[in-house]
Amino acid sequence: RMETVIRAGAGALRRLPFTVKTRTGFDDKLNVTHTIAPRFKLYGAAALTLHGRTRQQRYSRPADWSYVAKTAAAMRDEAAAGDEAIPLVGNGDVYTFDDYYRHVEQHGVATCMLARGMLIKPWLATEIKERRHWDISGSERFELLRKFADYALEHWGTDDRGVENARRFLLEWLSFTHRYVPIGLLEAPCTMAHRPPPFVGRDDREMLLASPLARDWVRITEMVIGPTPKNFVFAPKHKSAAFESNTQG
Repeated sequence: RMETVIRAGAGALRRLPFTVKTRTGFDDKLNVTHTIAPRFKLYGAAALTLHGRTRQQRYSRPADWSYVAKTAAAMRDEAAAGDEAIPLVGNGDVYTFDDYYRHVEQHGVATCMLARGMLIKPWLATEIKERRHWDISGSERFELLRKFADYALEHWGTDDRGVENARRFLLEWLSFTHRYVPIGLLEAPCTMAHRPPPFVGRDDREMLLASPLARDWVRITEMVIGPTPKNFVFAPKHKSAAFESNTQG
């Protein structure tokens, strides 16, 4: 089935590169990607992104980067003589620049996909590029939200429907960003799997941005977009944390 999908996709795109993203397998007890990934280039794929978890596991445990490395080795071993394997992009729990460079240097990947880490810390790419932890202020973070709102309204429009779409996407994003703990308040950087420790922010904006309550996220959208309609209610649809959190209120 995977061969059929890749060949069909690559054939439809023709001159454009067709890339594949998959997990280690479906069942927790059976990782299979290392057995089929070496053939993806033959099927027409230009690159593979591998998330180091099974479909069944979701986010209940840390990503298995040793398996990502195993798949990278299998792809290199099966590459035809004089040929190169397609690039392997690793995915899973990349939250700091240290995470990124460790995986690139130790696990055989060409680069890493930035997923939840980028949602929680949209400045993560800057940290990776500059190889530093950015102790970003609450005001700077609010400015990022304002830019997002401006881009969203430019895209969807400023009528009622456009404002509704912009607010909905901003709220879903805030359901991730509240997990960030300012690096300047920590003795060591957090990892993706760690529950954010309770803390007192350095100003009111840091405290508001750290709130796990949906009503506070709505308040933030009112600060950057405008008032909500009467009887407006929001319930986040994403449940991607590796731990339970209270987002009601």
